[in-house]
Amino acid sequence: MKSFARIILPACFAVAAISVTVSAPAQAQSADTSFFLTSNGIGNGGNLGGLAGADNHCQTLAQAAGAGGKTWRAYLSTQAADGQPAVNARDRIGKGPWKNAKGTVIAKDVAELHGANGLTKQSALSEKGEVINGRGDTPNRHDVLTGSQPDGSAFAAGEDRTCKNWTSSTQGAAMVGHSDRMGLRDDDASKSWNSSHASRGPDGGCSQADLKSTGGDGLFYCFAAN
Repeated sequence: MKSFARIILPACFAVAAISVTVSAPAQAQSADTSFFLTSNGIGNGGNLGGLAGADNHCQTLAQAAGAGGKTWRAYLSTQAADGQPAVNARDRIGKGPWKNAKGTVIAKDVAELHGANGLTKQSALSEKGEVINGRGDTPNRHDVLTGSQPDGSAFAAGEDRTCKNWTSSTQGAAMVGHSDRMGLRDDDASKSWNSSHASRGPDGGCSQADLKSTGGDGLFYCFAAN
């Protein structure tokens, strides 16, 4: 019996060691994440607390998912107002490449991101590695706040496309993209990940209810800038 125990115990330790080795890459993969679509919004419509509030939301979600050791930025543009210049979303997010929570490269650089990128419903994952509901799902959450033109630049001052630079939850409008690359029509706008249509609704266009009414939930993209 003693010799049998001596044989079994080392084997058990060997299995335990293998289990630890097998489970380790999951954490490393999470830490390697450099892009995600927020699993939830701030909850106050288009009022994100400005760019700083949106960046903080990205950082908080990344931290909870084990990828907080980077500088995270929200993919959002602002328009020139009150003496302040416009900010282009494309200029805020670093140089790439960017990987989702599963390790898939969605774009190698800024040019590819705004060209033939790898963003689809299956790759525009949340920080938790989850697929976000799209067209045909209940509820549809594919409208993603960007405030941006197709090339990632800001809109000219005048017609609001950023919910008053992400400070309004009533009046205004926000340009949104479709994270699942699907819309009501088979055109470029419907398939755009970052510039599909402006928000609208009875509360003025920027409330949480308005965003939900057209298939959104106040979600936005987050990129590791370093």
